[in-house]
Amino acid sequence: MWILSFLPSWIVHAVPIAGLAIVLISMFLKFIPFISTYYAPIRIVGFVLFCFGIFFEGSLYNDLQWQARVKEMEAKVAKAEEKSKEENKKIETKVIVKTQIVKQRGENILKYIDKEIVKYDNQCIIPQEFIKAHNDAAEKVK
Repeated sequence: MWILSFLPSWIVHAVPIAGLAIVLISMFLKFIPFISTYYAPIRIVGFVLFCFGIFFEGSLYNDLQWQARVKEMEAKVAKAEEKSKEENKKIETKVIVKTQIVKQRGENILKYIDKEIVKYDNQCIIPQEFIKAHNDAAEKVK
């Protein structure tokens, strides 16, 4: 409730106590002749204050429970973020290793192809070894 953010909590606790005190005092004030004419309005104000105070107490209690849940969830999110950082590090190392393996395979295939092309440098015939190496490289990339 937005009004609870402006009021200190002791006011929220004091309102129902004040309302109950006004109701109890109004019982004794009806015996005083001058004030007995205002007995009913004073008692109504006391009941209204008491009801609003109880409502604000419930709202404050609910607000405090939600704040506790928010703190609990923030703690869970912090733990999840730590776990995700650890998992991200593991994934990054796996990606780096796989990238290095792909680069090494590519370099090995290029060396093999260069070696095979040098054998058949004067002719335009594509050797079967070259076709096989090209097909093998295409299959390993997938």
